[in-house]
Amino acid sequence: MKKDDIKIEHLVPTFKDARRRTRGDVDNINFELDPKYLNLGIGKKYLIQTYGCQANEADSEVMAGILEKIGFEKTDSPETSDLIILNTCAIRENAENRIWGEIGRLSHYQKTNPDLIIGLAGCMPQEPGVVERILKKQHAVGLVFGTHNIHLLPEYIYDAYLSKERVIQVYSKEGEIIENLPKIRNHKFKAWVNIMYGCDEFCTYCIVPYTRGKERSRLPEDIIDEVKKLVSEGYQEVTLLGQNVNAYGKDFIDLEYTLGDLLFDLDKTGIPRIRFTTSHPRDLDLKTILAMKELKSVMPHLHLPVQSGSNEILRRMNRKYTKEVYMEKVNLLKEHVKGISITTDIIVGFPNETTEDFNQTLDLVKEANFEGAYTFIYSKRKGTPAATFPDDVSDEVKKERLLKLNEFINAGFKKGNERFLNEVLDVLVDGPSERDEEVLAGYTPHNKLINFKGPKSLIGQIVKVKVTKALTWSLQGKLCQDER
Repeated sequence: MKKDDIKIEHLVPTFKDARRRTRGDVDNINFELDPKYLNLGIGKKYLIQTYGCQANEADSEVMAGILEKIGFEKTDSPETSDLIILNTCAIRENAENRIWGEIGRLSHYQKTNPDLIIGLAGCMPQEPGVVERILKKQHAVGLVFGTHNIHLLPEYIYDAYLSKERVIQVYSKEGEIIENLPKIRNHKFKAWVNIMYGCDEFCTYCIVPYTRGKERSRLPEDIIDEVKKLVSEGYQEVTLLGQNVNAYGKDFIDLEYTLGDLLFDLDKTGIPRIRFTTSHPRDLDLKTILAMKELKSVMPHLHLPVQSGSNEILRRMNRKYTKEVYMEKVNLLKEHVKGISITTDIIVGFPNETTEDFNQTLDLVKEANFEGAYTFIYSKRKGTPAATFPDDVSDEVKKERLLKLNEFINAGFKKGNERFLNEVLDVLVDGPSERDEEVLAGYTPHNKLINFKGPKSLIGQIVKVKVTKALTWSLQGKLCQDER
């Protein structure tokens, strides 16, 4: 086929289509690779750079699996790459600005390798403005696809190589579930496991419902089979992923089965550790809490984003709960799950946040005794309702509030670490410490980072470590004698 015979029609996203939500059945599609793509990447190398949340990390593992299935070989060097994919995040403006700068840096490698394809994937392409900018200004980008069509990557690469034209295919739709996708996991003993996709919450500040589609749950048997396979391969921990993981199963039409049921069934697979994220307070139910209480495999840590302690701000955020309801959930967790560690997300500087609103957030932080938090200044996202809200709070005041909030959060972080001083904890050993190759690092059941000395042969194992020192961000410990 000649180049002139190939016509690539760009498919661009629209927020209007991305807002659609129906109650119909979700299509479950089984991934099958067309044999004509099998040797497409022979002799070529790929590099994937991942930004953002755990969902993006899991997506990158799928991209890597697909690329290696069609013959590509992984490299860590842009200089030797034939394909570079930036798997992007759209949750904050700063994250996007970083991507634009990275595209400019990577484009220089096309001077020495004119056949180098730079691809943009993930959440950013789901924004109409991003694709428009790529079409008009970012000529170095030759491949663009979104969150709904990763499984079509072989087809897009085939078209890009054959036509030598840009391939831009971004779907704005509710989404399907694609099973049997190949994965190259980044860890040998800890795994991400998607249990659902999308979000129907439509918080006024958040772009995720537009970039990820509607809430749709994988079938329980598919998840259980995946975890059983991981157990057979020696994995020690799985983290169940969803934009609103507590809503798992609530979209099933003919099946009453929720996250709590799934946790009880996954416990039977023999996986030593189960975590899940991200949780929405409104959908956290008693069955899930009881699973955390009764199952040894479910770790006693929960990341439960609150975003604000002001009911007025929560209302304008469309969070669908009050601070009182949130604290009821926190107290229920503490009542049933002994010693649970709770962390959160908080936004300061939401449009027209008053001093009283902010002080109510500080009061909630003290009441909840959070042991860590991701804190942010509100970032306006075009296309979301909050982007049109009036705002009379200066940037200077927002920065001051963030600093004040972080003082409270850091104190809670250290207090949460200090409660484990002199205790012996089970630690899943991740690998050498980032700061000292002679020291091992791992995580406790409560998701506390701990550093200790020990042989590298312990990496990937769960060992007992006595806590000897509690710092603000981490613990220090000593390996128990019977683990040597």
